[in-house]
Amino acid sequence: MKIESKKIHWFLFGVFIFLASFFIYFEWVRTVKAIESTTFSNDNFSNSITGIVREKNQTIVVKGLYLTAYSAGSPKKIDEIIKLVSSTELNAVVIDIKDYSGKILYDSRVPLVKKLKNSDNRLGDVDKLIKKLHENDIYVIARQTVFQDPLLAEKKPEWAIKSKSGGLWRDHKGLAWVDPTREEVWNYNLSIAKEAINLGFDEINFDYVRFPSDGNMSQVVYNTKDKKRYEVMADFYNFISENLSDQPAWISLDLFGFVMEKEGEDDMRIGQRLADSVGVVDYICPMMYPSHYPSGHLGLKNPAEYPGIVIDNGMKKGEKWFMGNRAKVRPWLQAFNIGAVYGAEKIRAQIDMVEKYPNAGWLLWNAANRYTSAGLKQQ
Repeated sequence: MKIESKKIHWFLFGVFIFLASFFIYFEWVRTVKAIESTTFSNDNFSNSITGIVREKNQTIVVKGLYLTAYSAGSPKKIDEIIKLVSSTELNAVVIDIKDYSGKILYDSRVPLVKKLKNSDNRLGDVDKLIKKLHENDIYVIARQTVFQDPLLAEKKPEWAIKSKSGGLWRDHKGLAWVDPTREEVWNYNLSIAKEAINLGFDEINFDYVRFPSDGNMSQVVYNTKDKKRYEVMADFYNFISENLSDQPAWISLDLFGFVMEKEGEDDMRIGQRLADSVGVVDYICPMMYPSHYPSGHLGLKNPAEYPGIVIDNGMKKGEKWFMGNRAKVRPWLQAFNIGAVYGAEKIRAQIDMVEKYPNAGWLLWNAANRYTSAGLKQQ
């Protein structure tokens, strides 16, 4: 009886090992296929604008403004922007190619984008648009959101951040986020970036390169294991840098404005630190909107009323991180009326504080894309 019992025991053990091995193999194959399905190769099509191999443009001190895909896709609006750029010190535009919704805003050929039907062509003829902007000596930046991607999270829930109460975690706006630790998500965004570069964009500006910050954070289930959040983000920055190193475009990251004032391991609980990013990308774009600093910051009841003081403080404290490093600083500046009315004086005050530093460019943000020459130097 004992012999029979041992035989049964070893038989069951063998079955367990077999099933476990099969499960591991199955998961490995599924992961590999998932990663492959996100990958876009530059061999898929040649550069559609020139038909020849492009090189990176010479570096310039960028002075730009933000455009939604709807604005950039409107011939009337783009003509207005070109006129404004040509008559002022502006020389660049930042255009959404993947926004907060996760939609790809041009006719993408990335396999997984097509499979999931994640594109919504709001830009229209991208080749024509970029060609027109380049003909007017305008540097063209593609803005691509990364980890706030509710569309991908809903369609690939296994790649999404989960909630302790079950299902997908959602922020205060009800938006789901993808998991920053998932390599499939990294490859998906890399493929989109490569495609955008192939279309002719001069730079890829990655936004929402962080863990979520708003919502019921006590319900978030993180998959960071033994890594700190800033270590996960550092791995992503390095992944992007290494995989785009041979591409004819520059790389920039949008980070919280407070990143300029933080020290040590303080990553604001979202994984963002200058220490992890200045050595691996070309530009850091801290979002230094004075209205976004809390009451009491620098002893100011309403920081939005004192843009020069706020920007000057951030630039001074953050300057050391850029000395001797690859990245240059290029802050996002406020061009919208929150906390105070932002006319010529307040816009100029921000620009002047940034331009005290060599090669520091700047970008103007107005979500509605309502721009004038207020605060800008005329050509």
